[in-house]
Amino acid sequence: MCCKGFLKIMMFVFNGVIFLAGAAILAVGIWVAVDRVSLLGFLEHIEDAPPELAQLANVGYLLIGVGAFLTLVGFLGCCGAVKESKCMLLSFFTVVLIIFLVEVAAGVVLFVFEPLVQNVLDEIEQKVARSIEDNYGSDESFTSVWNSTMNELKCCGYNNYTDFMNSQFVSTTSSYPVTCCTSSSGPCNEIAAKADVQ
Repeated sequence: MCCKGFLKIMMFVFNGVIFLAGAAILAVGIWVAVDRVSLLGFLEHIEDAPPELAQLANVGYLLIGVGAFLTLVGFLGCCGAVKESKCMLLSFFTVVLIIFLVEVAAGVVLFVFEPLVQNVLDEIEQKVARSIEDNYGSDESFTSVWNSTMNELKCCGYNNYTDFMNSQFVSTTSSYPVTCCTSSSGPCNEIAAKADVQ
């Protein structure tokens, strides 16, 4: 009897977390879908970008679908555990089994096509780095999108501050973006040290 109660509570807590995570992903998906203009503005400045890259603007719809699905699964698990409904628990088990099978299939596909995926990611990285070198500091909208992205994510460039080394911004201002200058060992201190030596 004690074990049954413990399992019921654990099932409720576990599926409650899934329900809340699904609701959060759903909210982020709605936000991305509504604010897709800034993402598209960023993507149009990447030269020689493959046309498939524009599909990133649809990531909001993917997040909405995943969030709604997780919310439904969490709801079935929570209510099925609390009410001890066989129908809800069977539906929950069926959905979890399907998810498991899809994950196994996706893992096999990723393992088989790993070199192809890595090549695509490397190509995207090179094109984004080239667009930073060409447009950061010279194109106001591009610079604004990168600044807001770096402020939100607390990062510096796509990889790190070296993305800006050959940019027009560094060559004209002899400094790096503000978000790259937050640490004591950052590139801004190196520039200041070189200026002091000269």
